[in-house]
Amino acid sequence: MIDDGPVPDADGVLRCPWGADPAMLDYHDREWGRPVLDEQGLFERVCLESFQSGLSWLVILRKRDRFREAFAGFDPEAVAAFGDHDVERLMGDAGIVRNRRKIEAAVGNARAVLDLEGGFVDLLQTFRPEPAPPAPRTVGDVPAVTPESTAMAAALKAAGFRFVGPTTAYALMQATGMVDDHLVGCVARGST
Repeated sequence: MIDDGPVPDADGVLRCPWGADPAMLDYHDREWGRPVLDEQGLFERVCLESFQSGLSWLVILRKRDRFREAFAGFDPEAVAAFGDHDVERLMGDAGIVRNRRKIEAAVGNARAVLDLEGGFVDLLQTFRPEPAPPAPRTVGDVPAVTPESTAMAAALKAAGFRFVGPTTAYALMQATGMVDDHLVGCVARGST
């Protein structure tokens, strides 16, 4: 990534500089930074962000459809019912990221979602920064961790979640519209 502001595409439309690949461009324009306020959608995002840890987001986007099939559409009740046989099935699925610890974390996280008093949506929303942080002008202005993401990660860990540290929690906040980190001038800035 370059430490720069939005860049124009062939038509002169300004976008954040990380969306050059068609899959990334589509994700940037249609999904990243837009509110996700349903339990299943949030569970999918937390799983995908956890699987992305240490990898390129593009890898996850290219495998996303297979992830959805393999993880029962990210229905927390269905994933919570997965057992050892399912973990082995997933370990053999080349269409997803085959990391046993991450697979087991996704199953455990589904169980944690179901055990939450008040629900997953309400828990995550308590970490929405108020007031909203200032709009970033360059990629360098976008933090990797914030006090809110650190607090979110701690709360999730206390609730039994795994593979959701402060950086992953902040990526989740960005992906689900809890913060708008589209750069000033980006066509998608404030489009929620």
